[in-house]
Amino acid sequence: MEALGFSLRTEAVLRTLTLDIVKSSEIEGSVLDTVEVRSSVARRLGVDIGATTPASRDVEGVVEMMLDATQNYNKPLTKERLFAWHASLFPTGRSGMSRIKVNAWRDDSKGPMQVVSGPVGQERVHFEAPAAIRLEQEMKAFLDWFNTDDDTDLVLRAGIAHLWFVTIHPFDDGNGRIARATADMTLARSEASSQRFYSMSAQIRNERDIYYDRLEQAQQGTLDITSYLEWFLACLQRALDGVDGTLGTVMRMARFWDTHVSETFNQRQRLILNKLLENFEGKLTSTKWAKLSKCSQDTALRDILDLVSRGILVKDPGGGRSTSYSLANDTTR
Repeated sequence: MEALGFSLRTEAVLRTLTLDIVKSSEIEGSVLDTVEVRSSVARRLGVDIGATTPASRDVEGVVEMMLDATQNYNKPLTKERLFAWHASLFPTGRSGMSRIKVNAWRDDSKGPMQVVSGPVGQERVHFEAPAAIRLEQEMKAFLDWFNTDDDTDLVLRAGIAHLWFVTIHPFDDGNGRIARATADMTLARSEASSQRFYSMSAQIRNERDIYYDRLEQAQQGTLDITSYLEWFLACLQRALDGVDGTLGTVMRMARFWDTHVSETFNQRQRLILNKLLENFEGKLTSTKWAKLSKCSQDTALRDILDLVSRGILVKDPGGGRSTSYSLANDTTR
């Protein structure tokens, strides 16, 4: 990363944080618009990515929480800060169609906090959190520990913090995302850096079933959480191993634009070329070009043929109405 230079490091951080935020929400079944998340992160970090897309309140709230955790990792974690994170996640005071308590601990007015699965009448209780009456005491113990250095390795503390917080389950909703934010905050402390080049949440999303299984085993077992921590460390290692994909895309884009630095492209061409460089899914046709760049079919075809004439795009084998195009000399397709 030191060899990449400032601009490429910034792009890598932007990609990683965007991935982290999107995947952490996906773990809980919430799908965020990646373009909105990227625009929100870029705006808050002061990164110029050209035209930005307005983000919804939900996206802005998740981004705000994640950036506070990773950029301000050395600040104490307090009750007020957690309440602010929770309020950011639920700006309307609702989770889906249900009204929830925001900016406050849960009160168990609707019964004990349980993690359940299965159809109505055949539910399986995976876990029951401590009663609401104990939350002040439990969270004070957690925060006192979190903000005190007891010489435990910080990477291990990240795993412990995640498990401890999600076990207390202090909020009506959003506990998983906030638990992962506390882990990311501790990992940032371990690196003494706000720059993120790997995504723990993306790896957890890949292992979601195992993730929930390991949490359940730890919560229903004894106070020996060695097995859970072994999984956490192995998951972190796999997240680090996956960095090659993110950095490979950054390097690929940098090489392409360096090669064509003296050439002129219109805004539509830059947009689609960047999408192709980011491992565009499916085949690029004039119809897709028109839809993505919001132009007419004729304009799209002129843009494409201009790039073909300059040797930047090539026509794929085949033709007719299914004519598609790829980057020239692209060994990844």
